[in-house]
Amino acid sequence: MNTQKSDELFLKAKNLMPGGVNSPVRAFNAVGGTPLFISRAKGSKIYDVDGNEFIDYVCSWGPMILGHAHEKVIEAVQKACAYGLSYGAPTKKESELAELIKECMPCVEMLRMVSSGTEAVMSAVRASRGYTGRDMIIKFSGCYHGHSDGLLVKAGSGLISNSSPDSAGVPKSYAQNTLITQYNNKKSVEELFEKYGENIACLIVEPVAANMGVVPPKDGFLSFLREITRKNGALLIFDEVITGFRLSIGGACQYYGIEPDMVTLGKIVGGGMPAACYGGKKEIMEVISPVGKVYQAGTLSGNPIATTAGIETIKILMNNTEIYKSLDEKAAKIEAALSSLKNVTVNRVGSLLSAFFTNEPVFDYNSASKSNTAEYSKFFFHMLGSGVYMAPSQFEAMFVSNAHSEEDIEKTINAIKSF
Repeated sequence: MNTQKSDELFLKAKNLMPGGVNSPVRAFNAVGGTPLFISRAKGSKIYDVDGNEFIDYVCSWGPMILGHAHEKVIEAVQKACAYGLSYGAPTKKESELAELIKECMPCVEMLRMVSSGTEAVMSAVRASRGYTGRDMIIKFSGCYHGHSDGLLVKAGSGLISNSSPDSAGVPKSYAQNTLITQYNNKKSVEELFEKYGENIACLIVEPVAANMGVVPPKDGFLSFLREITRKNGALLIFDEVITGFRLSIGGACQYYGIEPDMVTLGKIVGGGMPAACYGGKKEIMEVISPVGKVYQAGTLSGNPIATTAGIETIKILMNNTEIYKSLDEKAAKIEAALSSLKNVTVNRVGSLLSAFFTNEPVFDYNSASKSNTAEYSKFFFHMLGSGVYMAPSQFEAMFVSNAHSEEDIEKTINAIKSF
């Protein structure tokens, strides 16, 4: 496979940006080699600057659930661009998108638009502290909630890949109110509430962990979190930046039948453009300025182009909910093929899945960390050479889109089985 142009662009980029990238996992550090520079995408395919074609299972880390460059989304965005790219003032589309999100997720009575998942989570945590008057928060080891200072503690995703569970540049004082516990471990959660209960503002969780690879919640775990937070007067925040509109039209809340106090959403609510939001019960959200005393702002929040893309994407999903059944069936076929490999454990929830190169069950950060990353690297480059683009990290998810055809799935299965 010829990658000459990508190689040349990467050399240039390394002199312009740290590591030559604008997000660490893009650098291929976890698998070795040079990252591909993408020139265009359409449907289930991406194309690099050297003209190589790949079936894409990264899908911009999730939001391209309809596939790349969906005609209706692109048409709506092109029309919106003619009216201007940003106003810094209210627009009708902000309310239209908010109404769609509320319709799909009844637990979101009121919401605030932002521009990234990191911003959504950071703001939701601040709101929970303002609402409860408490300082401490609980997060789970291996769950990634963006790169705000107080949450870069035992995070997942790129931090695992780079062998750095914490980040330099974060003062200890920022992290001292972040309590770490084990995903899928009820006892570890109970111990924290027993010791710090009256000081805990919120517990934040990825309802399906997807930043240490895909790790589903054990039966009853999410309902347990709902009960123990309510009992202790703490808020339960579902970080659905990945699972929102991905597992179902109502996200993980609907999929598992749990009603959190707050939800953070990203990825798909912008239809692939920079957009996110956080929301929840009205009484909680009304602590946000200008109504309440918790300050949060953003010039590009509710950007008219991003909201346009989000509106079109969510409308398509709402009017075609059979998409979710199709996604599940496609992902199940890939799961079966991956499960046929030796010393591999496959976790899947809907259209999210991960192949861990370990023969042990993966149910938390510690078990995920036992995976053979060198073997995953070999697998990654085998798949890349077969025309299949997957996450360049053992600790990320595969995303199946509605644009993946039966031919794409069959080609992927054949590539897996030939490893």
